[in-house]
Amino acid sequence: MHWDFTQALDLFLHTLGYWWVIIPSVLVGILVGAIPGLNAANTIIMLLPLTLAMKPEVSLFFMVSLYCATHLGGGIPAILINVPGTGGAAASTLDGYPMALKGLGQQALAMSFVAATAGGLIASLATLFLLPFLSRIGYYVHSVEMVVIMLFGIILIAAIAAKNMLKGLIAGVFGLLLGGIGADAIYSAPRATFGFLELYSGLPLVPVMIGLFAISEALLMIEHEIVSSKTGAHDKNAVWAQTREGIQMAGQRWWHIVWTSFIGLVIGIIPGAGASIASFVAYQQSRMYSKTPELYGTGHPEGLIAPEAANNGVGPGSLVPLMAIGVPGGETSAVMLIVLQYQGIVLGPRLFMTTPYLAYGVFIAMVLAYLFMLLTILPMAHHLSRITVVSTKYLVPIIIAFTLVGAFAPREYGFDMVIALVFGILGYLCRKTGYHVAALLIGVVLGPYIERNLMRALRISDGKVGILFSSTLGNMLWAMLVFTLLLPWLRQQWHRMAAAKHAA
Repeated sequence: MHWDFTQALDLFLHTLGYWWVIIPSVLVGILVGAIPGLNAANTIIMLLPLTLAMKPEVSLFFMVSLYCATHLGGGIPAILINVPGTGGAAASTLDGYPMALKGLGQQALAMSFVAATAGGLIASLATLFLLPFLSRIGYYVHSVEMVVIMLFGIILIAAIAAKNMLKGLIAGVFGLLLGGIGADAIYSAPRATFGFLELYSGLPLVPVMIGLFAISEALLMIEHEIVSSKTGAHDKNAVWAQTREGIQMAGQRWWHIVWTSFIGLVIGIIPGAGASIASFVAYQQSRMYSKTPELYGTGHPEGLIAPEAANNGVGPGSLVPLMAIGVPGGETSAVMLIVLQYQGIVLGPRLFMTTPYLAYGVFIAMVLAYLFMLLTILPMAHHLSRITVVSTKYLVPIIIAFTLVGAFAPREYGFDMVIALVFGILGYLCRKTGYHVAALLIGVVLGPYIERNLMRALRISDGKVGILFSSTLGNMLWAMLVFTLLLPWLRQQWHRMAAAKHAA
């Protein structure tokens, strides 16, 4: 399809005509994202009778808008009560929650909303105009490249552990060991399952995340009257000025939003990677290249902006392989594929020639969804932030009840609720003894990915380690990884030389 202004405007106006389905799906998606355990995939499955009864365009725009909104909604509880609503929002707790503890929850929400919607808009527009190029990225990223991308996320453990390296690394390594539970990637031999069939596919990430963050934080909340009582800063007197400040702070860091949203876009295109990996990698890269890395983890604006922009940049990227070649890039896009196939829609290159309003309209619908999200959610920041002053004797039972339901929902196993409680106790002990639960979660999330891709690469090469350095793209990623590791040391040497020169 050759673009001109008239065609682009016609496509935009055509998609805008579906505002009546985009706006409700955005509101539903924000609510779903804010409830730990629920996500776009299981919500679309629950609404399957509704989506199958819709026309193909209406159905697709509904699913896409809901999917985008869940990424934004997941950051709300992550910031306010240290409970990520979705896996991609886990990295947002690292700096978002410390801001809420300081009584800056409203400011943090406004900042995250701007970063999330701007990141999603940038990624959607980039996808729309660069689709032919972006659709080929998946062909060049194989097991070797995925191993290096996973290592970028692993480095975040060291970054988190900067204040207490030994405890951080212990937590990260323990997480990697826990990630190895289940049938191995080659021979499907069970490891550390203790006879539980529910563990053969590995530790379920949703109950683990809910336990480490939600239940452990709820147990800590019992010790305080309200969430923000740790610092004595309350949101009771918060005014709309905090929302304006949050918007301004995000606007001043527009370049940070741009490049981290592209991290999310590229990682989103890679099948199986997902928002969790993208947000952690973006956080790690943001910290590594920051002039003030020591501020990360204390409520630093860039530490919240980076994962939120990347988390929402994943959405458009994950739909690229689905629309361009008919291959789902993740769980949600796989559900979308089933719905569209039932309605007789054949996805792939031909779709862009036969029904461009549907093929390109998906990404226009994403642009509109993020615009509607910004207008809808920003006025709510002031009211949402008041969650931090609700008495914990009411808040804690609600959190535990909702999160246990969320742990049960993905697989509908009562066993998963037990896992959530076990990891809740483990997370509570980690918090009380100074071990970082985020480092533990990173290990659990990335461990199986690294093992699977590393073993696949080694089997292809008959066990030759040299295959890890056999591709041009892989070697470029290795060079970036080495530079990222050396950067703190190089920066330290530069400051030392500058100080010596100044003293002379």
